[in-house]
Amino acid sequence: MATATQAARALPDPLQRIVEARHHDPFSVLGRHLDEDGGLVVRVFLPRAERVRLVEAAAAMTRIEGTDLFIWRGAPEALPERYQLEWEDASGAVHRTHDPYCLPPQLGDFDLHLFGEGRHWHAYRFLGAHLHQVDGIAGVRFAVWAPNAARVSVVGDFNAWDGRAHPMRVRGGSGVWELFIPELGPGGLYKYEIRDRHGNVQVKIDPYAQSFQERPETAGHLCPETRYRWGDAGWMRARTDADWQQRPFSVYEVHLGSWQRDADGGFLNYRVLAKQIGDYVEALGFTHVELLPITEHPLDASWGYQCTGYFAPTSRFGSPDDFRFFIDHLHQRGIGVLLDWVPAHFPKDAYALARFDGTALYEHADPRLGEHKDWGTLIFNFGRNEVKNFLLSSALYWLEEFHLDGLRVDAVASMLYLDYSRDAGEWIPNKYGGNENLEAVEFLRELNRVAHERHPGTLMIAEESTSWPAVSRPTYLGGLGFSMKWNMGWMHDTLSYMSKDPIYRHFHHDLLTFGLLYAFTENFVLPFSHDEVVHGKGSMIDKMPGDGWQKFASLRLLYTLMFSYPGKKLLFQGCEFAQGREWRFDDALDWELLERPQHQGIKRLVTDLNHCYRTLPALHQQDFASEGFEWIDCHDSSQSVLSYLRKDRNGETLAVGVFNFTPVPREHYRIGVPEAGFYRELINSDAELYGGSNVGNQGGVETEAVSWMGRPYSIPIALPPLGGLILVRESQAEAPEAGACGDTADSEVSAA
Repeated sequence: MATATQAARALPDPLQRIVEARHHDPFSVLGRHLDEDGGLVVRVFLPRAERVRLVEAAAAMTRIEGTDLFIWRGAPEALPERYQLEWEDASGAVHRTHDPYCLPPQLGDFDLHLFGEGRHWHAYRFLGAHLHQVDGIAGVRFAVWAPNAARVSVVGDFNAWDGRAHPMRVRGGSGVWELFIPELGPGGLYKYEIRDRHGNVQVKIDPYAQSFQERPETAGHLCPETRYRWGDAGWMRARTDADWQQRPFSVYEVHLGSWQRDADGGFLNYRVLAKQIGDYVEALGFTHVELLPITEHPLDASWGYQCTGYFAPTSRFGSPDDFRFFIDHLHQRGIGVLLDWVPAHFPKDAYALARFDGTALYEHADPRLGEHKDWGTLIFNFGRNEVKNFLLSSALYWLEEFHLDGLRVDAVASMLYLDYSRDAGEWIPNKYGGNENLEAVEFLRELNRVAHERHPGTLMIAEESTSWPAVSRPTYLGGLGFSMKWNMGWMHDTLSYMSKDPIYRHFHHDLLTFGLLYAFTENFVLPFSHDEVVHGKGSMIDKMPGDGWQKFASLRLLYTLMFSYPGKKLLFQGCEFAQGREWRFDDALDWELLERPQHQGIKRLVTDLNHCYRTLPALHQQDFASEGFEWIDCHDSSQSVLSYLRKDRNGETLAVGVFNFTPVPREHYRIGVPEAGFYRELINSDAELYGGSNVGNQGGVETEAVSWMGRPYSIPIALPPLGGLILVRESQAEAPEAGACGDTADSEVSAA
């Protein structure tokens, strides 16, 4: 008697390839077909079935001996085109479903054409897993791009993760595989099993999955359609019309996994975080929250920057609708939400994008183009249309589906340069012999062009640390098209200066003044970000030299400088109350420090600085224009003192910033001013309520008709030790009321 193996080997080649899960076109074999004599033949392959019958024909199917193939022959009129299978498994359970292999292709040719050209901005709507109906039959439509695969199957908890059960059809030269599985609904788990052209089989995640299991598990969820009802229509309308360049923009950068934890040390849900962060940020007066990447990622220690799920909010904190609530809640409280987004590189995890179909698909094959050795990651192939489309669709997905107010694009410098962090011989020049990554440049321009066109008011922000020109200039002027760029030079120079003992600072005065030579060449954000408080760099308070008093005074001085200096503002979580230790991604902030007066003082100062920055036009309207800034004196290196003016766009409101970077109080320090009047002390970082020594000017000082520093008037001020002052001319109606910034209640900040 023939064995099962011998029986399988005796099959015609097409059937044998179905049994062995090697067939690239299962629809040509399985399903409903007319034979040469005009009769009907139906073939199904059900690995877990003991018996199978055709419901409409009321006929049992015959098992092909030694296989899980079942066959039926009959008259065409005996069976409709859309028919059901009823099958019994080994436990006796009976299942009924429509045969997926009797259904036509579901993806439109136009979608596939646009995707192949890299111009389908909503590829996530047809790729991935989606609830779908075919001729009234409900189920899930799966689609994945794997052009070099020999066979792709959908596997999941609904088919015992058996790659033989649901092989997909390939749509011609598009490289896209699809399959509609009837009677399948939300709630299950799935992946793709991919057989490459060398016979190797891998199980991969869906690159377009919109939700995943919580790590360390990696399967995608079959998601229900969102039923979330947004309540932020007013915010979205106002954002579209807002002139963001002339508005205050003050960002609180947050890592959701370490901002706060529950009582057991576990993660909080997006909805809980929304309310807690909303209360906190509103009281502090920041205009926006920026989230470290919440795109799904396997490794907590990557902080989200090694992403595997480019369309999925991480399940660590809840569902996609929970994340929608987070954004909606903050919008309704007047707080914008930005997301760190990482198109530069992706991890090598075998279950994810790396060598997705057995070839270098999303990455370059040549490691001189396709690998970041510093980070142990792979570089996207920006010259491949489908890869570019994947990333463009991801960006628009977050902006459209989650109402995000913008993306901060990570590691832009690594994208722009082919020789980024590479020695000679480790990189390949472009076609002109240069080190510019021309494909990445074009991708970034298209990204920004499309984002701004489709979502006016969206902010696209570059983390870019080199002198690449026109990063934040429009693409039609030859720029990269970003809204803003992080000012890494200012950050490094300023922190370098502040880390020096005050006795030596006069030798390094240029570190403070050099930044104004290029401050208006880009739309800059001044960032004290997460990168500055990890990897042995110390916390912000620990960067300051001297004893405890000097450390806190210097930090207050630094923040006062930042909030009065040209450029938008960004501060990482914990820095607003002088977190004492370096940031740890796996632990909550040291909130207990807020029981100590010195830490309370730092938080109070940041709150008041935000209030002044938001309410005084001179401090925000011309952050990107040279007309908004003027030195009073940048040459007093011997005393380590700086002074300057900030102006609004009409030149009517005026703010004066004066900064003493030594612990020596300076009585009657005279500075020149352009107009007579009473100059009110709006902020004094040395005020007692901030934890300072309270050296100041009793509310303000009157000008004297003494020309000084080339100006017709001057004011003699008491300049506090390691202190910064912000003064305004009292006649300015737009300025906050006297004492407002020194005694701002949380409710006042919220109203601002």
